This record gives sequence, C-alpha cells and structure tokens, in this order.
Amino acid sequence: MHRVEIGFGGDRIHPLESESNWRSYEPPPSPDPGLRYRGNEDQIWTVGAKSAWDSVQRHSEIDGPKQDEDKPIKELCCSMQKKRELRKQQEKKIAKKTGLESWREEQRRSLRQCRSGMSGFLQHFTLWKGTLQTIGGHFGTGIQSYFSFLRFLVLMNFVTFLLIAGFIIIPNIVFNELNLGEKFLLSNSSENCFIYDPNPHGLERYYVFIMDVLMGTGFMQMTYMFYGYYKNTSISLTDFFYNIPLAYLVTTLIYFLLSLVWAVVRSVEGFKQSLVTEDSSMTNYTNKVFAGWDFCMKDEKIIKLKQRGILYELKVDLEEEKVRRKHAERTTCQRAGIYTLRIFLNALVVILLGVAFYCIYQSTQESQRLSNEVGNNFILGLLVGYLPSIVIAAANFILPMWFNISIKWERYTFSTEIRLTLVRCVFLRLASLGMLLYSLWDNITCSGDREAANCRTCGYNYNDNHCWETRIGQEMYKLLIFDFLTVLVMILLVDFPRKIIVDHCSCKPVQLWGLQEFAVPPFVLDIIYGQTVCWIGTFFCPLLPLLNTVKYFVIFYMKKLTLFNNCRPADRTFRASSANFFFMLVLLLGLALSWVPVLYSIFSIPPSKACGPFKNQETIWETIPTAVHSLPKIASSFFLFIGSQAFAVPLFLVSCTLMFYLMALSNSYGNLVNTLKDQLQMERSRKIFLSQAQQ
Repeated sequence: MHRVEIGFGGDRIHPLESESNWRSYEPPPSPDPGLRYRGNEDQIWTVGAKSAWDSVQRHSEIDGPKQDEDKPIKELCCSMQKKRELRKQQEKKIAKKTGLESWREEQRRSLRQCRSGMSGFLQHFTLWKGTLQTIGGHFGTGIQSYFSFLRFLVLMNFVTFLLIAGFIIIPNIVFNELNLGEKFLLSNSSENCFIYDPNPHGLERYYVFIMDVLMGTGFMQMTYMFYGYYKNTSISLTDFFYNIPLAYLVTTLIYFLLSLVWAVVRSVEGFKQSLVTEDSSMTNYTNKVFAGWDFCMKDEKIIKLKQRGILYELKVDLEEEKVRRKHAERTTCQRAGIYTLRIFLNALVVILLGVAFYCIYQSTQESQRLSNEVGNNFILGLLVGYLPSIVIAAANFILPMWFNISIKWERYTFSTEIRLTLVRCVFLRLASLGMLLYSLWDNITCSGDREAANCRTCGYNYNDNHCWETRIGQEMYKLLIFDFLTVLVMILLVDFPRKIIVDHCSCKPVQLWGLQEFAVPPFVLDIIYGQTVCWIGTFFCPLLPLLNTVKYFVIFYMKKLTLFNNCRPADRTFRASSANFFFMLVLLLGLALSWVPVLYSIFSIPPSKACGPFKNQETIWETIPTAVHSLPKIASSFFLFIGSQAFAVPLFLVSCTLMFYLMALSNSYGNLVNTLKDQLQMERSRKIFLSQAQQ
C-alpha cells in the first residue's frame, strides 16, 4: 500500500507499512521554536499563520514607512483594510506639511498619476492587444504564447527595416536623385572583374517579369532590394559628410546587436518562471492541482478541454513515475538491449540527416549549373531556381515524421521524448541552412578546379557569380518566398478541406482522423527558421526585413483564422513560461548561426569588384580602418586603442572576473533556494505528523 502526499513542500510516495510507524514518527527539530505544536488541535494550523503574520507586521513596521512614501498604495501587497489605514496615514502626513513640502508632495502625486494615465493610454496602441486577450481567453496562455512570439518578431523586423531605411536606403535614394556624392577609385584588377549587367536585352516574354519577381533575377537585381544596386559613394559638403559603405556596414552591426539585446531581454523575462516551473522534483503534482488552472479561459468547450488536459497531465506524470520504476527494475541484459536499440536508431537518424544534407548540397550545385540551361521554359526555370528551397522543405517535412516514430521505440519518458524530438528538429532546420550556405560558399570561393580560372584575379569565382553578394541575397529571398507560400498552401489547401471533410463525413476513419491540432512547437520552429533566413539575408538583401514583416503580419491573421475555424488545441499541453523561454533560446541559436556567414563574408571573402558599396575594397571590413584613419588624430587614436590588444585583453579579464562573480552569486542563490525547499519539506513532514497524531 502506498500513499501519494500532495503538499506545499513537494510530492513523494511513501510506503505505509503500519499505523505505528506514523505514530512513532518524530519530525526533525525546527529552527524556529515558535512553529512547534504546543496546544490543542484547533491551534495546529494557526501557530504558523500567526508567526508569519507577526513577521509581516514587524517587517511593515521597519520597512513600511520607507516604501509607502514612494510606492502607490494600489501596488502594495496587503489587505484593503491595511490600504485604507495607510491612506489615512498619508493624508494626515500631507495635512501637516505646509509650504514647499506640500507643493512637492502634490507635484509628486500629479507626476505619478500622469505616468499611470500615460501608460494606460499607450496600452491602447499595443499591437494586437485585444486579439491576444481573445486567443488567451478561448485557448489558454499556451497557444497565446505563439501569437505573442509572432508579434515580437513583427516588431523586431519592422524596427530593423526602419533602421536600414533611415541609414542606407533613403540616403542612397537622395544621393542618386540629386546626383550627389563621388565614387571611390577602383582597385587595380582585371577589367573582366568589373563587368556586371543583369538587365535583360531585347524582347522578353510576358512571364519573365513574374519569374524575375519570384526569383529576384533580371530587373529585380537593379533595385534597392539587393546588395548589388548600392553604390560605393560618399558625400562631403561644408558641414556634412556621409559615407555609404561605412553606413552599410555599421548599420549591419547595429541591427545584429539590437536583435541580440532585444532577444536576451525578452528571454530573461521568462527565465525565472521557467526555472520554477521546470523544477518538477518538488512540485510535480502540486503545481497541477493548485496552480495548473488557466483563469484566462472563458469558453465552455475550452474549459472542458483544459480539464481533460490537466487530467491527462496527471495520468502522464503517474505513467512516467511508473516508467521510471520499471527502468530502475531492469536487468543488465535488458538495459544492454535498450541501449543497443537506441544506438542503432540514433545512428539511423544521423545517416538520414547526412543524406538530407547531401541532397541539399547537390541541389544547390545542380541549381547553379542548370540555371543557364533551362532557356525560356517558365515552369522548369522555377523548379530549377527553387530546387534548394524544395529540398530543404521536403527534409523539414519528412524527417520530423520519422523522429516522432522512432522516438517511441527508444522507450524514453514522455518529457524526454518531447525534448529530444524538438532538439532533433531544431538541429535539422538550422543545420539545413548551414549546409545551403556551405554549398553556396563552396561555389563562390576559389577551390578545386576554379583555382586555375580567373579566381586568382578577382578573388572569387567570377564566372558563375558576377555579384556573389546578390547571389546569396537571391537564395535567401527565394527561401523566404517559398516558406511563405508553403504556409499559405497548408492553410488553404489542407486545413480548410480537412475541416470540411470532418464536419460533413461521419465515417469512423475520418472521425478518428479528426481536426488538426494547433501544435505550437512546430509552428514556432517554422517562424524561427524564417527569422534566421531573414537575419542571414539582410546584409545581402536589405529590404528582406520589410518582406518578413509583411509575411509574419499575414501569417498572424491566417493562423488566427485557422485556429478559430479549423484547429483544436493539442492534447499534450505545456506551460507558457517554459515554452517562451525555449522559443527565445532557439531564436538565439538562429541568431548565432546567422552571424557566421555574415561575419565570414565581412572578414574573409573579397567583395565583388563590379557591384555593391564595397567594390573597391580588399575586404569589407577594410572600410572601418579606413574611416578611423580619416578621423582627427585624437579620435583616431582612441578608436585604434579600443581595437587593439591593449584594450581587448584587460576587457576580457574583467569580463571573466565579472562572469565568475555572477556564477558565485548564482550558486549562493541556488543554495538559499535549496535551504528554503528543505524547510518546506520539514514543515510538510511536521503537519503530516501532527494530523496523524490527532487521529
């Protein structure tokens, strides 16, 4: 016989061998003698409360006056009666004040009221505030977190577009319209390296315009959409100097830094809640029983689904506990067999990933080779141009299905299955982008047989890539367009027909098939994949953030439409706090991945000689030292010192010291949390003993 104890201190399963064991149980001594049981049965649950109330009163007597003067009464954590008393005390203090003190108090109160009113007024302009509240009320905070995350990416992309438009696009437009600025001198290279004319010549068929829009070729290359159209010019007036290459590079570094800071700040907001909610060793059952309900829901159907979801989670927890016991009871032969099966399945997963990456590499090479051989065939041209995008989409669709099937055979617990599957899917999506970029760089840089061609003269594979930056921008542009079209096709041609079939067909297989679940993690991985593509392509396609903003804006409303009309909540729910932290962690991984190709292009690959704002440079980064040397002597010396080892090494040492200090501080806080948990366990044991002693 076993007893499941649900208490504020945690969840444990204790064997009840006999009642005498509990009668003879003596709890560990309490550090506070005032919390011990010293009275009748009615005093059991009041001693601790009285002691806690006395401590609160002592705390309020000491710290209350200092905090009450600065904080509004409505923000204090106390009862209404206590707030009324504080209000009367404040009124008496204000009545006693005269002259300048009274005027300052009135100004402070007016300023506080003005801030509160302004914050309430600005909340009316929050994007999709009412829509998010409606989604949270009908489907809970778990699904609401997806749309909140989507809104965050819309705002981030829009701010990035404003930054690029203000410092790169608009100055280029003004300089070109007014014929201002001067071009830099070209470096000594072969004349063949400076030939770049993407404009079509002669008559073109009617569908070429559509193909150029979808693939970013033809006339699209000579627009502000792509890197190759920007000029390496600068304007120098009496009191105004503007360098387009310097602005292009600095703006790129700024929006990367802005994205990093924004993502880190947002991830830190949910990190504390994630630490608490994910620590199931103490509150596995109690969190679901006492704090698992989502009070934002008001729809009756969703309430019933949530009730079934909590019941399902409790069953899953009990099943996981049962599985853990079975794992502990396994023999050595059984463990060896399971480990062998897991090694085999993981090896198979690695092989499938390798096959997918090889297909992506070959599709990129074949797309480059066949792009000049398709002629005027519209359909074939689109297939060849979008071949890498199609292969990546197919790999991201097929392999996750295999991951979901194979993970069942590995006999993990339910939580481990979810985490491992998500890790594999994240690795697949980010690594597929990495393989695409590797294949592009392999074609651009001088390697293999291309070393004997004009690579030595131009510094890159000029025969296949007259403007290699625009070539990369075109691939990212096509990935974004194809990803957007895939989402629309899935919603319009899969979700809506499935809804119609389920509603109008009563046969048993169709009803078992049922409506589509609104699975939040796969949808979030989709938009993070799109955001990573945007980050990589923004340097080579400056208008990509604007396209991504429009894309996510449309996806928000399309997903909302399919949520309310076609989908049902997923059976396996999750907490919004832990989900938000996981989303931001994957987003930061995507941001780190996007840095690699951009920084490699800036520091290592020679820029194109025939296009772009850096076509006179040996490397793109050379713009920064050139601009620094052109500054006055004091400013130049200051920036050179910042970039030298004399500044970098002490900064690194100080950063390491600060990091170790924060780690030590974190460990001390962790020890404090563990001590508090032990005290909670002690109080739980004491209450169980006292309740058993009175029976």
